[in-house]
Amino acid sequence: MTALHDLPAHELLAAYRQRTLSPVEVTQAVLAHIERWEPHIQATYLLRPEAALQQARASEARWLRGEPQGLLDGVPSTIKENIATEGDPTPLGTAAVELAPAAADAPPAARMRESGAVIVAKTTMPDYGMLSSGLSTFHPLSRNPWDVSKGPGGSSAGGGAAAAAGYGPLHIGTDIGGSLRLPASWCGIFSLKPSLGRIPIDPPYTGRAAGPMTRTVADAALMMQVLSQPDARDSMSLPAQDIAWSQFNKGAERLRGLRIGLLLDAGCGLSVDPEVSAAVQHAARLMESAGAVIVPMQPFMTQAMLDGMDHFWRMRSHTDLQALPAVQRDKVLPYIRTWAESAAGLSGTEVFHASQQFHLTRVAAARACSAFDYVISPVAPNVAFQAELPSPTNDPLRPLEHIGFTVPFNMSEQPAASVNCGYTRAGLPIGLQIAGARFDDLGVLQVSHAFELIRDPQKPWPQPPAR
Repeated sequence: MTALHDLPAHELLAAYRQRTLSPVEVTQAVLAHIERWEPHIQATYLLRPEAALQQARASEARWLRGEPQGLLDGVPSTIKENIATEGDPTPLGTAAVELAPAAADAPPAARMRESGAVIVAKTTMPDYGMLSSGLSTFHPLSRNPWDVSKGPGGSSAGGGAAAAAGYGPLHIGTDIGGSLRLPASWCGIFSLKPSLGRIPIDPPYTGRAAGPMTRTVADAALMMQVLSQPDARDSMSLPAQDIAWSQFNKGAERLRGLRIGLLLDAGCGLSVDPEVSAAVQHAARLMESAGAVIVPMQPFMTQAMLDGMDHFWRMRSHTDLQALPAVQRDKVLPYIRTWAESAAGLSGTEVFHASQQFHLTRVAAARACSAFDYVISPVAPNVAFQAELPSPTNDPLRPLEHIGFTVPFNMSEQPAASVNCGYTRAGLPIGLQIAGARFDDLGVLQVSHAFELIRDPQKPWPQPPAR
């Protein structure tokens, strides 16, 4: 029998409807499971059991009246800490931020609360979300449930760890260069970075997206019904659209006849680990056996594009840090400070040329993908690395060498998912990225679910170490 904390959201909702389970007993089970895991992986921020149980009791009363508040009523959930929740401080992962209560829920948090979801906790992130690790000067070091010596990825570090560890079925993260898909890949879960504006977020920023982090495509599709409602606070929010999110399950037949590009070389950054390449090629063969036409792709990113984005973000961060009082600036993670301060000597012309790489990346990605229905690739060239390291290279002057497969789809505004496609010999998960055309978020979910149906059997989810 599946443990309550491992039940997917759609099964929980069916059980609430039939009154075979209550939100209170499910939330209690999730909280007990978190208590067992949390000392080992440190995935949460503002874990408040009594507040979660109070929400669960209110949900239970609504279900007993036959009046659920919304689509997710009573389902345990977490939210990344940089998504504001009313009355709570938003530290952005760094000790340098002065803590002050948020005036209102940001759009993703508001939609979850309106739907009746039980917000169990916020989840951790690194300083300013600028690392693909769980290393933070504010939060304890977050770790990967599959191997606690490894990191969960980032910047949605706690969300990836929480989903893999079974902290309930629904989690929300954010992504500006891979921050949903990287932890999803390294924690063996599913995540969708939607088309820009599909899920409103505040504050909005070029390439920034919020998205679901779940164990299954089905639960992510359920979340999309809630999270994709327009919100005027996001200047890039897409207009209301009647998308049949519940139609994510078209079976393996959804792959038949699709022309799918296979990208095994990002064109920049780190070389792809042989085990990662082998897993992605195996996934391609499975899709081909289901009727897809797999076409090898040439890389479309360049090192100049990646470096340009890196240098522009360095200058942005350098400007932000320079605006801080020295006592606060000194609290920022040294790796981040070294990275940002390296931009001090850049000229205006150099920063301008760096900024142009965002548009060049967008154009290159759109052009390369236009010949295909979908594009598959590794999410990252590597698997989970040591938890204490800020990045795979541990070099602040080569900080983004692992995002060559993910960042172009932030800039091109295309939806891109991470779905587990295998494991290393050491048992670490490997993620397959599935990218679609701009606005084809439902199609990406459908192809991801089709792959779920044909992929190799998955390893059991990790369990907390014995007490």
